[in-house]
Amino acid sequence: MADSLDFTQKPTVLVVDDTPDNLSLMSGLLKDLYKVKVANNGEKAIKIAQATEPPDLILLDIMMPGLSGYEVCEILKKDPATRDIPIIFLTAMTATDDEKKGLELGAVDFITKPVNPPIVMARVATHLQVKAAADFLKDQNMYLEQEVAKRTRELAAIQDVTILAMASLAETRDNDTGNHIRRTQHYVALLANYLKHHDRFRSFLDEHTIAMLFKSAPLHDIGKVGIPDRILLKPGRFEPHEFEIMKTHCKLGRDAIQHAEDQLGLAVDFLKYAKEIAYSHQEKWDGTGYPEGLAGDAIPISARLMAVADVYDALISRRVYKEGMPHAKAVGIITEGRGTHFDPDIVDAFLALADQFQEVAQRYADSDEDLAHKAATLKTITG
Repeated sequence: MADSLDFTQKPTVLVVDDTPDNLSLMSGLLKDLYKVKVANNGEKAIKIAQATEPPDLILLDIMMPGLSGYEVCEILKKDPATRDIPIIFLTAMTATDDEKKGLELGAVDFITKPVNPPIVMARVATHLQVKAAADFLKDQNMYLEQEVAKRTRELAAIQDVTILAMASLAETRDNDTGNHIRRTQHYVALLANYLKHHDRFRSFLDEHTIAMLFKSAPLHDIGKVGIPDRILLKPGRFEPHEFEIMKTHCKLGRDAIQHAEDQLGLAVDFLKYAKEIAYSHQEKWDGTGYPEGLAGDAIPISARLMAVADVYDALISRRVYKEGMPHAKAVGIITEGRGTHFDPDIVDAFLALADQFQEVAQRYADSDEDLAHKAATLKTITG
């Protein structure tokens, strides 16, 4: 916590006056209770106030050569580092307009000369107490804000770890590697950020939603944990009955996430998109996909973004049983699916971002070690 919470320290009072006798008088009056600093002009007063250890209160004369007290007050109140220092004007000016001007500039009080010592001491004590309380509350608020930020970061980290753990669980039983999760996350983010100004998508793709899509994307294939190994790990084409079983991974994924949310007892932002992606990323723009046969805009935007990301990555990725397709050929296949498999505007975004997709693919490419580890894992699972 800040030093302002240490009430054993003497508060510092800065006295500003161009008359030596007044500086001597005020110093003598205050020195037993406070640490006193003096300045005989406005420029010096500003320098002291802006130093590493600023005063706790300023007693400021108005009529001075050079900068007037009003000007000094105005400068200090505009500076975030000094604006909270209470200023009491000490002046022989007694007109109501003078006092009004001083208070409007931010002074907390107005004492007329010649000063009455008990009045000066009482008002200095009062305003220092008010400042000490304000400093205490400021420090408490700062501490609480830091604690809230810390707890928020911890909760976000727990969420991220949970998501990646769940996604990795699905990945251990699939032909995909962990890099597939990273790549598809970044593909989705690229598409979403590109389309956030598009007329069809701007009302949906704000910064918060894009962050939630990035967070939830790894769960798109979580339902594969419920598919039998003999089907999930089959390297060739599925028989019709096998494909019907494979298609259930969308519902299994959505239901698993919904069950987790139900157990939690509250709705979670990113899980909404995780459910959409898990359930609908195999839908096709022309209605020939699964599990619902949704078409066009009836398919959630989150799932439409994932569809492009997932298919592109499936095409270019190396697997235990196949080599990856060249980037240019994968781009051609995505292009052919414009308006049939994929939302046309999302394909157009993909084409504009094709080089960046390739960069992501290269950055998170599967190494020989990744594939060897995956082969060993699958061998362990299948016996």
